[in-house]
Amino acid sequence: MSPVMTTRIALKALARNKMRTALTMLGMIIGVSAVITLVGLGNGAQARIEAQIKAGGTNLVTINAGNFTAGGVRGGSGAAATLTIDDVEAIRKEVPNVQYITPGVNMRGQVIAGNQNWSTRVQGTDVDFPLIREWPIRYGSFFSTQDVNSAAKVAVLGKTVSEQLFGPEVDPTGQVIRVRNQPFKVIGVMGSKGQAGMGDDQDDTLFAPYTTVQKKLMGQQYIQSITLSAANADATSDVSNAVSVVMRTQHKLANGDPDDFTVRTQEDIAEIRTAALDTMTNLLAGIAGVSLIVGGIGIMNIMLVSVTERTREIGIRMAIGAKGWDVQLQFLVEAVVISLLGGGIGIALGFGMADLATRFWEFPTQVPPNAVAMAFGFSAATGIIFGFYPARKAAALDPIVALRYE
Repeated sequence: MSPVMTTRIALKALARNKMRTALTMLGMIIGVSAVITLVGLGNGAQARIEAQIKAGGTNLVTINAGNFTAGGVRGGSGAAATLTIDDVEAIRKEVPNVQYITPGVNMRGQVIAGNQNWSTRVQGTDVDFPLIREWPIRYGSFFSTQDVNSAAKVAVLGKTVSEQLFGPEVDPTGQVIRVRNQPFKVIGVMGSKGQAGMGDDQDDTLFAPYTTVQKKLMGQQYIQSITLSAANADATSDVSNAVSVVMRTQHKLANGDPDDFTVRTQEDIAEIRTAALDTMTNLLAGIAGVSLIVGGIGIMNIMLVSVTERTREIGIRMAIGAKGWDVQLQFLVEAVVISLLGGGIGIALGFGMADLATRFWEFPTQVPPNAVAMAFGFSAATGIIFGFYPARKAAALDPIVALRYE
Protein backbone atom coordinates (compact mmCIF):
# COMPACT_ATOMS: atom_id res chain seq x y z
CA MET A 1 0.00 0.00 0.00
CA SER A 2 1.33 3.44 -0.93
CA PRO A 3 2.31 5.91 1.82
CA VAL A 4 -0.27 8.38 0.47
CA MET A 5 -3.09 5.85 0.82
CA THR A 6 -1.87 4.89 4.28
CA THR A 7 -1.90 8.53 5.36
CA ARG A 8 -5.42 9.06 3.95
CA ILE A 9 -6.73 6.05 5.86
CA ALA A 10 -5.03 7.26 9.03
CA LEU A 11 -6.57 10.74 8.69
CA LYS A 12 -10.04 9.28 8.10
CA ALA A 13 -9.66 7.08 11.18
CA LEU A 14 -8.71 10.10 13.30
CA ALA A 15 -11.57 12.18 11.87
CA ARG A 16 -14.12 9.58 12.95
CA ASN A 17 -13.40 10.44 16.62
CA LYS A 18 -12.71 14.16 16.52
CA MET A 19 -13.20 14.81 20.22
CA ARG A 20 -10.97 11.94 21.29
CA THR A 21 -8.31 13.00 18.80
CA ALA A 22 -8.44 16.60 20.08
CA LEU A 23 -8.17 15.52 23.71
CA THR A 24 -5.27 13.23 22.82
CA MET A 25 -3.47 16.14 21.16
CA LEU A 26 -4.06 18.36 24.19
CA GLY A 27 -1.15 16.90 26.12
CA MET A 28 1.22 17.65 23.24
CA ILE A 29 -0.23 21.14 22.78
CA ILE A 30 0.26 22.03 26.44
CA GLY A 31 3.75 20.56 26.59
CA VAL A 32 5.07 22.19 23.42
CA SER A 33 3.50 25.58 24.15
CA ALA A 34 4.96 25.53 27.67
CA VAL A 35 8.44 24.75 26.34
CA ILE A 36 8.26 27.50 23.70
CA THR A 37 6.92 30.08 26.17
CA LEU A 38 9.39 29.33 28.96
CA VAL A 39 12.39 29.19 26.66
CA GLY A 40 11.26 32.46 25.06
CA LEU A 41 10.91 34.15 28.45
CA GLY A 42 14.25 32.82 29.64
CA ASN A 43 16.13 33.91 26.52
CA GLY A 44 14.44 37.31 26.56
CA ALA A 45 15.44 37.89 30.18
CA GLN A 46 18.99 36.77 29.41
CA ALA A 47 19.23 39.15 26.45
CA ARG A 48 17.95 42.04 28.59
CA ILE A 49 20.46 41.34 31.36
CA GLU A 50 23.32 41.19 28.86
CA ALA A 51 22.18 44.43 27.24
CA GLN A 52 21.89 46.21 30.60
CA ILE A 53 25.31 45.04 31.73
CA LYS A 54 27.01 45.90 28.46
CA ALA A 55 25.27 49.27 28.35
CA GLY A 56 27.66 50.30 31.10
CA GLY A 57 30.57 49.57 28.75
CA THR A 58 32.28 46.32 27.82
CA ASN A 59 35.64 47.78 28.86
CA LEU A 60 34.82 48.22 32.56
CA VAL A 61 36.91 46.58 35.29
CA THR A 62 35.79 46.63 38.92
CA ILE A 63 38.01 45.89 41.94
CA ASN A 64 36.27 45.22 45.25
CA ALA A 65 37.66 44.65 48.72
CA GLY A 66 37.76 40.96 49.56
CA ASN A 67 36.34 39.03 52.46
CA PHE A 68 37.24 39.94 56.05
CA THR A 69 37.94 37.50 58.89
CA ALA A 70 38.92 38.45 62.43
CA GLY A 71 38.56 36.48 65.67
CA GLY A 72 36.41 33.88 63.95
CA VAL A 73 33.98 36.55 62.71
CA ARG A 74 33.70 36.63 58.94
CA GLY A 75 32.38 39.43 56.76
CA GLY A 76 31.36 39.15 53.14
CA SER A 77 32.86 40.69 50.02
CA GLY A 78 33.61 44.37 50.56
CA ALA A 79 33.96 44.05 54.34
CA ALA A 80 37.76 44.23 54.37
CA ALA A 81 39.55 47.54 54.79
CA THR A 82 42.31 46.62 52.35
CA LEU A 83 41.68 49.02 49.46
CA THR A 84 43.21 52.48 49.69
CA ILE A 85 43.78 55.46 47.45
CA ASP A 86 47.41 54.26 47.10
CA ASP A 87 46.06 51.25 45.17
CA VAL A 88 44.32 53.63 42.77
CA GLU A 89 47.52 55.60 42.18
CA ALA A 90 49.56 52.41 41.69
CA ILE A 91 47.12 51.14 39.06
CA ARG A 92 47.09 54.53 37.36
CA LYS A 93 50.90 54.55 37.12
CA GLU A 94 51.74 50.90 36.49
CA VAL A 95 48.90 49.42 34.43
CA PRO A 96 48.94 50.38 30.75
CA ASN A 97 45.75 51.03 28.75
CA VAL A 98 43.82 52.39 31.73
CA GLN A 99 41.78 55.28 30.35
CA TYR A 100 39.85 56.43 33.44
CA ILE A 101 39.87 55.27 37.05
CA THR A 102 37.95 56.21 40.18
CA PRO A 103 37.78 55.00 43.80
CA GLY A 104 34.41 54.33 45.36
CA VAL A 105 32.76 54.30 48.78
CA ASN A 106 29.07 53.60 49.31
CA MET A 107 26.50 53.94 52.04
CA ARG A 108 22.80 54.50 52.46
CA GLY A 109 21.49 57.70 53.96
CA GLN A 110 18.39 59.80 54.46
CA VAL A 111 18.48 62.89 52.27
CA ILE A 112 16.39 65.91 53.34
CA ALA A 113 15.38 68.91 51.23
CA GLY A 114 12.91 71.30 52.84
CA ASN A 115 9.91 69.25 53.97
CA GLN A 116 10.82 66.31 51.69
CA ASN A 117 13.11 63.37 52.49
CA TRP A 118 14.25 60.27 50.67
CA SER A 119 16.38 57.26 51.59
CA THR A 120 18.90 56.57 48.86
CA ARG A 121 22.35 55.21 48.07
CA VAL A 122 25.15 57.72 48.64
CA GLN A 123 28.05 56.99 46.32
CA GLY A 124 31.41 58.63 46.92
CA THR A 125 33.41 58.77 43.70
CA ASP A 126 35.89 60.82 41.68
CA VAL A 127 35.74 63.10 38.66
CA ASP A 128 36.28 60.26 36.17
CA PHE A 129 33.04 58.51 37.14
CA PRO A 130 30.71 60.01 34.47
CA LEU A 131 33.42 59.38 31.84
CA ILE A 132 33.77 55.73 32.83
CA ARG A 133 30.03 55.14 32.82
CA GLU A 134 29.34 57.42 29.83
CA TRP A 135 26.71 59.08 31.99
CA PRO A 136 25.64 62.56 30.81
CA ILE A 137 24.75 65.49 33.06
CA ARG A 138 21.22 66.86 32.73
CA TYR A 139 21.47 69.97 34.92
CA GLY A 140 24.52 71.77 36.28
CA SER A 141 27.85 69.96 36.33
CA PHE A 142 29.76 67.15 38.03
CA PHE A 143 32.12 68.04 40.85
CA SER A 144 35.75 68.99 40.14
CA THR A 145 39.18 67.77 41.25
CA GLN A 146 39.34 70.75 43.60
CA ASP A 147 36.08 69.59 45.24
CA VAL A 148 37.61 66.14 45.75
CA ASN A 149 40.88 67.46 47.16
CA SER A 150 39.11 69.79 49.58
CA ALA A 151 36.40 67.27 50.54
CA ALA A 152 33.78 69.83 49.55
CA LYS A 153 30.17 69.26 50.59
CA VAL A 154 28.72 69.18 47.10
CA ALA A 155 26.34 66.65 45.62
CA VAL A 156 25.13 65.52 42.22
CA LEU A 157 21.70 63.89 42.28
CA GLY A 158 20.43 60.98 40.29
CA LYS A 159 17.19 61.60 38.40
CA THR A 160 15.06 59.61 40.85
CA VAL A 161 16.45 61.40 43.91
CA SER A 162 15.98 64.81 42.27
CA GLU A 163 12.35 64.07 41.41
CA GLN A 164 11.56 62.73 44.87
CA LEU A 165 13.01 65.79 46.62
CA PHE A 166 12.20 68.60 44.21
CA GLY A 167 9.63 67.21 41.76
CA PRO A 168 9.90 66.26 38.07
CA GLU A 169 11.38 68.61 35.49
CA VAL A 170 12.87 70.85 38.20
CA ASP A 171 16.47 72.08 38.13
CA PRO A 172 17.62 71.93 41.78
CA THR A 173 21.16 73.22 41.24
CA GLY A 174 22.13 75.68 43.96
CA GLN A 175 19.72 74.15 46.50
CA VAL A 176 20.98 72.89 49.86
CA ILE A 177 20.14 69.41 51.08
CA ARG A 178 21.11 67.54 54.22
CA VAL A 179 22.70 64.08 54.46
CA ARG A 180 23.07 62.78 58.02
CA ASN A 181 22.67 66.38 59.23
CA GLN A 182 25.52 67.53 56.99
CA PRO A 183 24.60 70.32 54.53
CA PHE A 184 25.42 69.64 50.86
CA LYS A 185 25.04 72.02 47.94
CA VAL A 186 23.43 70.49 44.85
CA ILE A 187 25.62 71.32 41.84
CA GLY A 188 24.07 69.01 39.23
CA VAL A 189 21.63 66.28 38.25
CA MET A 190 22.60 63.22 36.20
CA GLY A 191 20.69 62.15 33.12
CA SER A 192 18.47 59.07 33.31
CA LYS A 193 20.35 55.76 33.28
CA GLY A 194 17.57 53.29 34.11
CA GLN A 195 17.83 49.88 35.73
CA ALA A 196 21.04 47.94 36.23
CA GLY A 197 21.48 44.28 35.29
CA MET A 198 19.96 43.05 38.56
CA GLY A 199 17.02 45.45 38.39
CA ASP A 200 18.40 48.18 40.70
CA ASP A 201 17.46 51.76 39.85
CA GLN A 202 20.75 53.41 38.93
CA ASP A 203 19.09 56.84 39.09
CA ASP A 204 18.27 56.36 42.79
CA THR A 205 21.74 57.56 43.83
CA LEU A 206 23.40 60.67 45.24
CA PHE A 207 26.98 61.29 44.10
CA ALA A 208 29.54 63.17 46.17
CA PRO A 209 33.38 63.38 46.29
CA TYR A 210 34.69 60.17 47.83
CA THR A 211 36.84 62.20 50.23
CA THR A 212 33.74 63.96 51.53
CA VAL A 213 31.87 60.68 52.07
CA GLN A 214 34.92 59.18 53.79
CA LYS A 215 35.60 62.06 56.16
CA LYS A 216 32.25 63.75 56.73
CA LEU A 217 29.79 60.86 56.55
CA MET A 218 31.53 57.54 57.18
CA GLY A 219 34.62 58.42 59.20
CA GLN A 220 36.97 55.99 57.45
CA GLN A 221 40.18 56.17 55.43
CA TYR A 222 39.84 53.09 53.23
CA ILE A 223 37.79 52.73 50.05
CA GLN A 224 35.43 49.92 49.12
CA SER A 225 35.90 49.63 45.38
CA ILE A 226 37.86 50.84 42.36
CA THR A 227 36.29 51.19 38.93
CA LEU A 228 38.28 51.73 35.77
CA SER A 229 37.81 51.61 32.03
CA ALA A 230 40.30 50.13 29.61
CA ALA A 231 41.31 52.12 26.55
CA ASN A 232 39.27 49.68 24.44
CA ALA A 233 37.26 46.50 24.87
CA ASP A 234 40.04 44.29 23.46
CA ALA A 235 42.43 45.45 26.20
CA THR A 236 40.03 44.63 29.06
CA SER A 237 41.37 41.16 29.76
CA ASP A 238 45.02 42.31 29.77
CA VAL A 239 44.16 45.25 32.02
CA SER A 240 42.30 42.95 34.43
CA ASN A 241 45.29 40.59 34.67
CA ALA A 242 47.74 43.46 35.14
CA VAL A 243 45.53 44.97 37.87
CA SER A 244 45.61 41.67 39.78
CA VAL A 245 49.42 41.62 39.67
CA VAL A 246 49.73 45.23 40.84
CA MET A 247 47.19 44.69 43.64
CA ARG A 248 49.02 41.63 44.97
CA THR A 249 52.25 43.62 44.99
CA GLN A 250 50.57 46.57 46.71
CA HIS A 251 49.11 44.32 49.41
CA LYS A 252 52.38 42.39 49.84
CA LEU A 253 50.77 39.01 49.22
CA ALA A 254 53.16 36.07 48.99
CA ASN A 255 52.85 33.25 46.49
CA GLY A 256 50.05 30.97 47.60
CA ASP A 257 48.30 33.64 49.64
CA PRO A 258 44.68 34.17 48.57
CA ASP A 259 43.69 37.51 47.07
CA ASP A 260 42.13 39.97 49.51
CA PHE A 261 40.32 41.60 46.61
CA THR A 262 38.24 40.58 43.61
CA VAL A 263 38.64 41.78 40.04
CA ARG A 264 35.64 41.55 37.71
CA THR A 265 35.00 42.67 34.17
CA GLN A 266 31.59 43.32 32.66
CA GLU A 267 31.96 40.13 30.64
CA ASP A 268 32.58 38.16 33.84
CA ILE A 269 29.48 39.63 35.45
CA ALA A 270 27.39 38.94 32.35
CA GLU A 271 28.60 35.32 32.20
CA ILE A 272 27.84 34.70 35.88
CA ARG A 273 24.33 36.11 35.68
CA THR A 274 23.42 34.53 32.35
CA ALA A 275 24.80 31.16 33.50
CA ALA A 276 22.46 31.28 36.50
CA LEU A 277 19.58 32.26 34.22
CA ASP A 278 20.47 29.47 31.78
CA THR A 279 20.21 26.95 34.60
CA MET A 280 16.79 28.27 35.60
CA THR A 281 15.57 28.31 31.97
CA ASN A 282 16.73 24.73 31.41
CA LEU A 283 15.06 23.65 34.65
CA LEU A 284 11.75 25.22 33.64
CA ALA A 285 12.01 23.77 30.13
CA GLY A 286 12.71 20.36 31.65
CA ILE A 287 9.61 20.63 33.82
CA ALA A 288 7.59 21.60 30.76
CA GLY A 289 9.15 18.65 28.91
CA VAL A 290 7.56 16.29 31.44
CA SER A 291 4.17 17.27 30.03
CA LEU A 292 5.40 16.16 26.59
CA ILE A 293 6.09 12.72 28.02
CA VAL A 294 2.67 12.69 29.66
CA GLY A 295 1.18 13.64 26.28
CA GLY A 296 3.08 10.76 24.67
CA ILE A 297 1.69 8.31 27.22
CA GLY A 298 -1.79 9.65 26.41
CA ILE A 299 -1.19 8.97 22.71
CA MET A 300 -0.08 5.41 23.44
CA ASN A 301 -3.11 4.83 25.65
CA ILE A 302 -5.57 6.08 23.00
CA MET A 303 -3.84 4.12 20.24
CA LEU A 304 -4.10 0.92 22.30
CA VAL A 305 -7.82 1.60 22.77
CA SER A 306 -8.09 2.22 19.02
CA VAL A 307 -6.41 -1.12 18.24
CA THR A 308 -8.90 -2.90 20.47
CA GLU A 309 -11.89 -1.10 18.93
CA ARG A 310 -10.73 -1.76 15.35
CA THR A 311 -9.64 -5.36 15.75
CA ARG A 312 -12.28 -6.61 13.28
CA GLU A 313 -11.31 -3.88 10.76
CA ILE A 314 -7.67 -4.98 11.05
CA GLY A 315 -8.70 -8.60 10.45
CA ILE A 316 -10.65 -7.67 7.29
CA ARG A 317 -7.74 -5.65 5.88
CA MET A 318 -5.28 -8.46 6.52
CA ALA A 319 -7.70 -11.01 5.08
CA ILE A 320 -7.87 -9.15 1.74
CA GLY A 321 -4.10 -8.91 1.41
CA ALA A 322 -2.77 -6.19 3.70
CA LYS A 323 0.59 -7.05 5.20
CA GLY A 324 1.47 -6.69 8.86
CA TRP A 325 3.78 -3.83 7.89
CA ASP A 326 0.86 -1.99 6.25
CA VAL A 327 -1.21 -2.21 9.43
CA GLN A 328 1.73 -1.20 11.60
CA LEU A 329 2.51 1.76 9.36
CA GLN A 330 -1.13 2.94 9.45
CA PHE A 331 -1.26 3.08 13.25
CA LEU A 332 2.22 4.58 13.41
CA VAL A 333 1.16 7.33 10.98
CA GLU A 334 -1.93 8.04 13.11
CA ALA A 335 0.26 8.49 16.21
CA VAL A 336 2.73 10.74 14.37
CA VAL A 337 -0.08 12.85 12.87
CA ILE A 338 -1.57 13.41 16.34
CA SER A 339 1.84 14.40 17.67
CA LEU A 340 2.72 16.73 14.80
CA LEU A 341 -0.68 18.44 14.80
CA GLY A 342 -0.47 18.90 18.56
CA GLY A 343 3.12 20.12 18.23
CA GLY A 344 2.22 22.62 15.50
CA ILE A 345 -0.69 24.03 17.49
CA GLY A 346 1.51 24.10 20.61
CA ILE A 347 4.23 26.08 18.79
CA ALA A 348 1.67 28.63 17.57
CA LEU A 349 0.17 28.86 21.06
CA GLY A 350 3.65 29.23 22.61
CA PHE A 351 4.49 32.14 20.30
CA GLY A 352 1.12 33.70 21.13
CA MET A 353 1.70 33.42 24.89
CA ALA A 354 5.21 34.86 24.53
CA ASP A 355 3.78 37.77 22.55
CA LEU A 356 1.13 38.38 25.22
CA ALA A 357 3.85 38.46 27.89
CA THR A 358 5.66 41.14 25.89
CA ARG A 359 2.52 43.18 25.18
CA PHE A 360 0.81 43.14 28.57
CA TRP A 361 3.63 42.51 31.06
CA GLU A 362 6.35 44.31 29.07
CA PHE A 363 8.53 41.24 29.60
CA PRO A 364 11.02 40.63 26.77
CA THR A 365 10.75 37.30 24.96
CA GLN A 366 13.10 35.75 22.45
CA VAL A 367 12.30 32.34 20.98
CA PRO A 368 15.38 30.86 19.26
CA PRO A 369 14.87 28.75 16.10
CA ASN A 370 16.53 25.75 17.72
CA ALA A 371 13.84 25.73 20.44
CA VAL A 372 11.12 25.51 17.76
CA ALA A 373 13.01 22.75 15.93
CA MET A 374 13.56 20.89 19.20
CA ALA A 375 9.89 21.10 20.19
CA PHE A 376 8.67 20.00 16.76
CA GLY A 377 11.26 17.21 16.54
CA PHE A 378 10.35 16.02 20.02
CA SER A 379 6.69 15.92 18.98
CA ALA A 380 7.48 13.68 16.02
CA ALA A 381 9.75 11.48 18.12
CA THR A 382 7.04 11.16 20.78
CA GLY A 383 4.55 9.97 18.16
CA ILE A 384 6.98 7.39 16.81
CA ILE A 385 8.15 6.13 20.22
CA PHE A 386 4.79 5.97 21.95
CA GLY A 387 2.92 4.88 18.82
CA PHE A 388 5.25 2.02 17.99
CA TYR A 389 3.96 -0.45 20.59
CA PRO A 390 0.25 -0.07 19.68
CA ALA A 391 1.15 -0.27 15.97
CA ARG A 392 3.24 -3.38 16.57
CA LYS A 393 0.42 -4.93 18.56
CA ALA A 394 -2.04 -4.27 15.72
CA ALA A 395 0.32 -5.79 13.14
CA ALA A 396 0.77 -8.92 15.26
CA LEU A 397 -2.95 -9.77 15.34
CA ASP A 398 -3.98 -13.10 13.81
CA PRO A 399 -6.40 -12.32 10.91
CA ILE A 400 -8.70 -15.25 11.77
CA VAL A 401 -8.90 -14.31 15.44
CA ALA A 402 -9.41 -10.65 14.49
CA LEU A 403 -12.33 -11.52 12.13
CA ARG A 404 -14.08 -13.42 14.93
CA TYR A 405 -13.64 -10.49 17.36
CA GLU A 406 -16.94 -8.90 18.47
